[in-house]
Amino acid sequence: MIGSVVSPELRARVRGAAIPIALAFGRMGLTPNALTVIGFGIAVMAGIAATQQAWVAAGLLVVFGGIFDLFDGALARATNKVSRLGAFLDSVFDRAGEAVLYLGIAIGTLGAGHERGAVLAATAMGASFMVSYTRAKSESLGFTPGTGMANVGVAPREVRLVLLTLGLLVSGMSTSPSSNEILDVTLALITVLAIITTIQRIVHVTRQTPPETDHQANPGGDEQP
Repeated sequence: MIGSVVSPELRARVRGAAIPIALAFGRMGLTPNALTVIGFGIAVMAGIAATQQAWVAAGLLVVFGGIFDLFDGALARATNKVSRLGAFLDSVFDRAGEAVLYLGIAIGTLGAGHERGAVLAATAMGASFMVSYTRAKSESLGFTPGTGMANVGVAPREVRLVLLTLGLLVSGMSTSPSSNEILDVTLALITVLAIITTIQRIVHVTRQTPPETDHQANPGGDEQP
């Protein structure tokens, strides 16, 4: 397996640390699905801040939303409310939140007259979506079941969020003319690492596939008959 920089042990420790806070939200009457929707709302706020070129506020909201994203799954596991619907909603709202955030960055950079930043935001979003898609598609076809695919590749979602947060904060706090370049470099780095991660996951799945079955499943492409 091509390992992630975020080890399974670290994931387990972080999830364990989130349980007490998640249970506190549960005692307030919030369900795991409600926490998922709230997490999406935080991402929308980050996207709105980015449209206004409030990069520091956007960065703080990104890191807050990333931490908050731990609580829906932690609450579901701690209260035995894990469900396929919850997993579906969590994945869908994560992707939607990511799209809103990168769209906000694109709008903000365009508003600042920095077209290259908008292009890089679009490429970072597309590359990030491919990372998520390769995991979803491979697991739906029975490759690397459970959360195993999350451990494949150099830049899973957690790594990309950390990089984006740092880029937004440093860019927002910088008073030099190179502040736009800082965000550009961050988005370009996310793009490159996400592409590498996608390739790593494709290779990982390919190595699990017996040669005689390579073309038997869904030969017509992604759409099912």
